[in-house]
Amino acid sequence: MLTRSERRATERQSSESRPAGSAHLSLRSVRKAYRELEVIRDVCFEVREGEFLSLLGPSGCGKSTLLMMIAGLLEVSGGEIRVGGRSVAGPRRDIGVVFQSPVLLPWRTVLDNVLFPIEMLNLPRRQFAARATELLVMAKIADFAEKLPRELSGGMRQRAAICRALIHDPAILLMDEPYSALDAITRDEMGLELLRIWQIHRKTVIFVTHSIREAAFLSDRVLVMGRRPATIVDEIIVDLPRPRQIDVMEGEAFNRHVRRLRKSIEASHG
Repeated sequence: MLTRSERRATERQSSESRPAGSAHLSLRSVRKAYRELEVIRDVCFEVREGEFLSLLGPSGCGKSTLLMMIAGLLEVSGGEIRVGGRSVAGPRRDIGVVFQSPVLLPWRTVLDNVLFPIEMLNLPRRQFAARATELLVMAKIADFAEKLPRELSGGMRQRAAICRALIHDPAILLMDEPYSALDAITRDEMGLELLRIWQIHRKTVIFVTHSIREAAFLSDRVLVMGRRPATIVDEIIVDLPRPRQIDVMEGEAFNRHVRRLRKSIEASHG
């Protein structure tokens, strides 16, 4: 496990090696505690605009808690989270969230589920109807717009959830292990689909996962979280060319990243 000084040095070196870009999101000494139980301690990192960043670590290490604080759905116990230079003090319109479960309303059609945030924000539905249809076309589920969630496969429901998160055009997309309940083949297909959507919209994405290969395949950069109280113990730049296809997983460059990530997790959680 890296010491604090080693983490700081790694952060400096990696920031110098990354191409210049604006810091869209920044976390400074973020901490979360539930009474005497400290869950997250001294988390510091920045995310550039348009970057695809993954938070990687075993289940229960605090990844989802950290993501919910970024979303403004949980209060921080210490430190500060800033988006676009402004402190996060609650839910924001410029942040969209895709949860582990699609949580679609079962009595509403796919189209109505996608438009649900528009209703909650008291925005004119008619103004966003065309955008909803465009998102469903992009996600390749437009033919199911008038179907109920129970009539869709698991992967299709998750695509609808991504469309719902994008409907109000947020600058940042937070994804909390969205494919963990899918089988391996569907998971790979959804990873490709996510990259295709990301290439089109170029949102800033923070993706929580406990899959090493998924993190290496999707990301520009991976942050490894250590055991509780969790902090960032390693940072890895994934310098694989884009766009990426599944066969990139067969290459030595990809597997080198996988080995590095696995060693980092083993060192911090072993």
